[in-house]
This record gives sequence, C-alpha cells and structure tokens, in this order.
Amino acid sequence: MQKSVLVTGASSGIGRATALALAQRGFTVYAGTRSELDYAGVTPVTLDVTNADHVEALRELELDALVNNAGIAVIGPLETLPLDQLRHQLEVNTIAQLAVIQACLPSLRRTRGRIVNVSSISGRVALPLYGPYAASKFALEALSDTLRRELRDDVHVSLIEPGAVATPIWHRTLEASEMPTGRYAQLAERLRGMALESAESGMPASVVAYAVVEALTAERPRTRYVLGRSARIQAALARGAPTRVLDKLIARIVEQS
Repeated sequence: MQKSVLVTGASSGIGRATALALAQRGFTVYAGTRSELDYAGVTPVTLDVTNADHVEALRELELDALVNNAGIAVIGPLETLPLDQLRHQLEVNTIAQLAVIQACLPSLRRTRGRIVNVSSISGRVALPLYGPYAASKFALEALSDTLRRELRDDVHVSLIEPGAVATPIWHRTLEASEMPTGRYAQLAERLRGMALESAESGMPASVVAYAVVEALTAERPRTRYVLGRSARIQAALARGAPTRVLDKLIARIVEQS
C-alpha cells in the first residue's frame, strides 16, 4: 500500500531533495511550500508554517509520515540582537514545527506513522553569533525527545542532525543580515566565511534526504541521524568534553577560519 508523507519547506535545498527522494521511493508526497512547484510525482500544498489557516488545513490530509523541514536562520550577537528577530526565529523553527505536528497527529496516530524533524548539529553545539539559530534547534531537539517519549506507543519520532549542507539558506541569511560592526566585526567576518564555505562545499542536500528516507522506511529507525564527519565529532564533544574544553576548541576553530 502506497504511503503518504508531508514535507514542509520543500521549495529548495533539503526539502526539495527529500520530496523528490521520497517520490522516487513510491511515497505519495505532499510538498509544503509558499511558492509554486512542479515536481513529478509530488503534490504541492500551499504552506506557510506560520500561517494558522494553512496549518489548520493540514488536518484534512491522510498521512503516514511528516517531515518537518521548514526553517530560517537568524544570526547576530546576542548582546545587540533585536528581540523581534529572536521571536521570529523561534516562531518559524520551533513553535511552527509543533503547530504542524499537532495538526498532523490525529492522522499519524491512525496510521501509526512517523515524524522526522530536521534539526542541525547546531542543536547540540552553539557557535558565537549563531545563538538565535542554535536556540531554535536546541528547542526543537527538546520537543522531539519529549514527543518521542509521549508518543512511543503510536508514532515514532526521529531527528536529523546534519553538519554543513550546501543549500541556499546561508546565502539568504547573509543577504538579509546586517553584519555587526565594532567589537563583533572581526568575529562576524570569520563566521561569514564559514557560512559561505558551508553553502558552497557542505554535503549535498541529497545526503540528508537519504537519511530521511531511511528514517521513514527502516524497520527500526534511529532516534537520531548525525550526518557528516564534522557533525559526528561535534556531537561526541558535546556529549563527553568538559564545557571549558569545548569553549576553547570552538574559539580555536573560529580563529583559524
């Protein structure tokens, strides 16, 4: 029997690659997007995850799986960050993700389905200036762990934690961000270079898509899929290294970038 899945944030990058990979595996794919799409085997669904009417309409879908991928990145020093920007970051990357889950859960319970939340290694390790983005991903990780424990008898929840991925998100973020001056200028320039390198030389979005496919098709899916050598190293350090040691390692990486 053909299974159905909703993929949010499917216009480009990880979401697009995931929608296509799942369609190729025989899923009926609903691709949530704020713009028009024309993918073979994929049904576009108009979806701004912060629009309550769009999210409520998801209750009409019969689903076996949900891939929560929609997201944005806000960067900047916490000392001077406008709080409205932090609220927007959390609204899109965390609160809206839960709203989508709540809308889809009645259907997913009926089918004993699966949820895959696309997080980031930034949900384990927070870099300087990435505080807003990391906060949203740390929160998504906590929500995912809680949901997995609350839904354990009905719906399986997995997290995808990639390292650097070659997607448009960082180009868009840098274009939309006002780079800090003064005491944060040098740090911002170094991290800007790291972000651009991620956008150009990170792992292909298809690697993340394959992990999502695995999470939705494996007989015993993992709770976490850590993708990329750098992400695996960071995850290991976050688990086992003393906090001050991790702080020094991050400072050294930033200085050498």
